[in-house]
Amino acid sequence: MPASMQPQTKERVEKVISLIRPAVQADGGDVELVEITPEGVARVRLHGACVGCPSSMITLKSGIERNLRDHVPEIKSVEAID
Repeated sequence: MPASMQPQTKERVEKVISLIRPAVQADGGDVELVEITPEGVARVRLHGACVGCPSSMITLKSGIERNLRDHVPEIKSVEAID
């Protein structure tokens, strides 16, 4: 694991996601951190109403990715996986 991806990176990402989660859950969805790649990509799984929702990519990029990049600079991008 590169020095920029130390174990506390995952904890910091989880903390930011936990702050975003209530807004996502209010719309009937949820978000789960699956992994962080060595390149700084946070891979998340969307659940519930987020699956197949046309707005989910906006939520992913404008909400989740923007917040993670602001609070955890090691994160370069976010992508959803199945």
